[in-house]
Amino acid sequence: SCVQSVPMRGRRDVISLTDFGGVGDGRTVNTWAFREAIYRIQHLRRRGGTLLYVPPGVYLTGPFNLTSHMTLFLSKDAVIRATQDTGNWPLIAPLPSYGRGRERPGGRYMSFIHGDGLHDVIITGENGTIDGQGEVWWNMWRDGSLQYTRPHLLELMNSKDIILSNVIFKNSPFWNIHPVYCSNVVVHHVTILAPFDSPNTDGIDPDSSNNVCIEDSYINTGDDLVAIKSGWDEYGIAFGRPSSNITVRRITGTSSFAGIAFGSETSGGIENILVENINLYNTATGIFLKTNAGRGGVIRNITVRDIYMENVKNAIKFAGNVGDHPDNNYNPNALPVVDGVAIVNVWGDSVLHPGSLVGVQGAPFQRICLSNINLRGSLPWKCDGVEGFALGVHPGPCASLVSTRS
Repeated sequence: SCVQSVPMRGRRDVISLTDFGGVGDGRTVNTWAFREAIYRIQHLRRRGGTLLYVPPGVYLTGPFNLTSHMTLFLSKDAVIRATQDTGNWPLIAPLPSYGRGRERPGGRYMSFIHGDGLHDVIITGENGTIDGQGEVWWNMWRDGSLQYTRPHLLELMNSKDIILSNVIFKNSPFWNIHPVYCSNVVVHHVTILAPFDSPNTDGIDPDSSNNVCIEDSYINTGDDLVAIKSGWDEYGIAFGRPSSNITVRRITGTSSFAGIAFGSETSGGIENILVENINLYNTATGIFLKTNAGRGGVIRNITVRDIYMENVKNAIKFAGNVGDHPDNNYNPNALPVVDGVAIVNVWGDSVLHPGSLVGVQGAPFQRICLSNINLRGSLPWKCDGVEGFALGVHPGPCASLVSTRS
């Protein structure tokens, strides 16, 4: 376990949301109460920080910002619920590594719970719930009325020493948990829930971040359970910040897209990643590495091991032609480099397609290692533009992985 990589701090100073007028009746809007409580934490600066206690009840609120040296503690049966007043939702600038909103040009809606430039922040409790009430946003995406990129449920930017634990994240408008340009982040014992058909409700997306640990959690969403990212085409290349030193272990979940994903935004690079002890059920793709010409970036030193899959359409998929572009200014000759991916000890029951490994034309994926894999797939492997080797893989893999050893 790596939960000790960021210490869980006790806070001697404790305040309650009700001290600032918070009402948990599910109807009263508590935006002012949250903002006032956090303003108090920020400006009084108690030694060792302050814990903001959210008692049982349903606290309706608009989006709000966290501050450094604080713990947001949700008691048992506490719910922080987003208002559905999308017309007054604040807009913020696009991420520099994306150049624009991920879904729409221009800015983007601020995440429901947001923070920028913070350190020593804890969100924890007794499995209380943060509910984004995302359906109104999903419907705007579906009917084409969305003007800007949807808000995440939780986004922390340029921050360090973060712990998220023992909280339920539910019905995010867009990606659930998005640490971007962060370091020293621990996410463990969380539950993330969204309907199977909810669009783009990724579970946890570390993005251009380093020293991240994700452990012991259950995720059931409408998109990738965990997706490691690092910026989008020319903007991500220019920003140049990789995602590195990331551990993902003991995750169980279900997804209509991928269980564990790399990309498709990989332009800053992804390196030194360990994924282990993952259980995936009723998932479209188990392990998915996705990138595209124009992305650039280096994906290397990736280890995925001890994976169990059941009722999965595609067990292992590499694709060098996935993902759109922010604009027409990307360089189509900026080819990603994939060099050093090991997938070891994988067992699958009721798997339709064991593997499809397709690299980028002109930039084959190199040093791909498959070992001790039994997928009971009913279709043959598909490989193109990949080099590496395989040992103990059933059904038998592509010839390019058998004949080439590197």
